Amino acid sequence: MARASAVRHVLGGSPVPRWIEVRSAGHTGPALVFVHYWGGSAATWDGVVGRLPAEQATVRFDQRGWGTSRALPGPCSLAQLADDLTCVVEALDLGPFVLVGHSMGGKVSQLVAARRPAGLAGVMLVAPAPPQPPAVVTPEYREGLSHAYDSPESVGQALDHALTSIPLTESLRAAVVRDSLAVRPEARREWPLRGIATDITDAARAIEVPVTVLAGENDAVEPPHVLREHLLPHIPHARLSTVPGVGHLLPLEAPDALAAELRSVMARLGS
Repeated sequence: MARASAVRHVLGGSPVPRWIEVRSAGHTGPALVFVHYWGGSAATWDGVVGRLPAEQATVRFDQRGWGTSRALPGPCSLAQLADDLTCVVEALDLGPFVLVGHSMGGKVSQLVAARRPAGLAGVMLVAPAPPQPPAVVTPEYREGLSHAYDSPESVGQALDHALTSIPLTESLRAAVVRDSLAVRPEARREWPLRGIATDITDAARAIEVPVTVLAGENDAVEPPHVLREHLLPHIPHARLSTVPGVGHLLPLEAPDALAAELRSVMARLGS
């Protein structure tokens, strides 16, 4: 059963301690540290974690500006999210761990992996935002994207026309809408207007641990060809696999495939 713990850390040099609620479970490592997408939450990973062995150590939390962390003050920048993730893994003293970052969380994970924190054993990037922004990420694209989570109706349109290839169950769809709207305005706009367009290729080239990249065959947000062109050249030792028939929300559309890939990653690290 998952247990809730808290990580206290100082934000932006402030002497006032704040808290990030961390959901952790299991005891067998390396620990899997899950980092959700823009619009997601710790709960985005429920289906994946539920398909892993009960003893597998897992860590999840809501990133700054989202869900239980939406009261945390800004900035909600990519660099700040990386600082938060670094703080979480250091405060928990996990021993060996693997970062599992989805979309925006994948770009955050690349930045943290480049810092080579103690204990980092590997990285799985799930439909990640690549380190080199593709040409399609124009100012006009980013402005339109910044309004994707303005209302339940706009979230529904994003689900139907961009985020998924497989229809979600009614309960999952409701959870996505709820998570996408549980956000402070700054976090809703920071990623599409700035974070997605930030070039972190220098950081990506500094990653030394094994990297697995998982792409959805029908992903309209980060298609496999974009990852081949804008990620693999900068992390040349990364291994890319494609999941047939699914879109961008792999943790929700294909939790079985994602859990199986994670078990394979853990087996390789243990060999």
